[in-house]
Amino acid sequence: MEIKLFNSNNKNINDDLELIVLQNLKNIDKKISKKLKKIGFEGKESQECFFENKLYIGATSLKKEDLKIAFANAIRSIQKTKFKNILINLVGEKELNIKDLTEGLILGAYSFQDYKSEKKESKINIFIDVKGSKKTLEELKKDFEETKKICDSVNMVRTIVNTTPEDFYPKSFSQKAKEIALKNNLECKIYGEEYLLDNGMNAMLAVGRASRHESQLVHLTYKPKKAKAKVVIVGKGLTYDAGGLSLKQDMVSMKCDKSGGSAVLGILEAVSKLKLDVEVHGIIGAVENMIGGDAYKPDDILKAKNGVTIEVTNTDAEGRLVLADCLCYAQDEIEDIDSIFDVATLTGACIVALGEYTTGVMGHSEKMKKQIQKASNKSGELVGFLPYNRYLPEMLKSSIADVVNSPGSRAGSSITASLFLDKFIKKENKNKWLHLDIAGAAYREKVWGYNNFGGTGASVRLLVEYIKKIG
Repeated sequence: MEIKLFNSNNKNINDDLELIVLQNLKNIDKKISKKLKKIGFEGKESQECFFENKLYIGATSLKKEDLKIAFANAIRSIQKTKFKNILINLVGEKELNIKDLTEGLILGAYSFQDYKSEKKESKINIFIDVKGSKKTLEELKKDFEETKKICDSVNMVRTIVNTTPEDFYPKSFSQKAKEIALKNNLECKIYGEEYLLDNGMNAMLAVGRASRHESQLVHLTYKPKKAKAKVVIVGKGLTYDAGGLSLKQDMVSMKCDKSGGSAVLGILEAVSKLKLDVEVHGIIGAVENMIGGDAYKPDDILKAKNGVTIEVTNTDAEGRLVLADCLCYAQDEIEDIDSIFDVATLTGACIVALGEYTTGVMGHSEKMKKQIQKASNKSGELVGFLPYNRYLPEMLKSSIADVVNSPGSRAGSSITASLFLDKFIKKENKNKWLHLDIAGAAYREKVWGYNNFGGTGASVRLLVEYIKKIG
């Protein structure tokens, strides 16, 4: 799909189909309104109607998420037809937001077909007529290009998440990081298991021990000339999670456990393309959690990079072990951090608490929570906040080590997982850290708004927006 902006005052195009998004039928020609009502179209969300070389799409409103969803629905419908040249008028009953329109089209048009024997090619040309806009063509093109860069990174992340564990494993992460670094002038450091052993990263090392694929620690850095802040993002990169010896009952879709690490790649690509004035470090713990004679076991005691000892009570609570060492690495290697996030498909309990579409946010800093809420409102990614309290840390106590990796209770288990990670955040960084649990938002097995089946690229738009605002 190709999108072009033009002004019909200066240029005409030959279109096959005009796409019109309507909130209701009040502001269109009465004769057309009557005909549309006769065939059951009332302008409600998700309604669509092809009529006289026009595609009418219903929307709850003509702004923000409603507009994105409307255009996502529209492009999916067009992809099922043979129409090639599509006209959209930016200014109709009101001027549409070019960023929301673009986001809906690009994210809605995404399709993962890498494993299809017959691929459906969608050679669609979208022409957006900006005639009557309050902005100049140059201003609109700037907004369009910025949005496209972010959406392209989201779609890259979706493709990584959707790729099978046989084709995307820990060393694939390091290879992809190198490619992104080379294209975007980023620093890239890759470390293998020898480094993990030498540097006391025994928790991460244990998780990947039974895999035939060597675990990889990836560190990407974007450094502008005059950085206004320094942000660190740590991502869980479990390329597959069988649960270890605490074997999962259902492993289908566990390729999605690399969503946090994949998002780190997308964020670093986007901030470098946007040339933001913030130094950003992306750290990925790329591991495969398998079973075998060399697998780590319940009852093992692991010592993390910061010296904290961990009693393993559940080998399927592996993501927090990987993140623990990666968080320690980040704080040891990077000075003067302004904010630090970890992003992970960490707990199914987060889906129970907040639903399938919402990222769980936990941490000590109320200021950062307010900032991430603003980024949520702007980006459209949903967030919900889960509170700490004085009683839950007791559940992580061990009789034979400093802490257990899993309390063995479902009660508040998203929060206790976050409190486990808190053990690996230095005192001076407690109010600079937030944990993002993307277990629900990262992968869906049905169409959701402008997200199709599979990976969603969760947290890319959210954290890019956060970084834009602090820069």
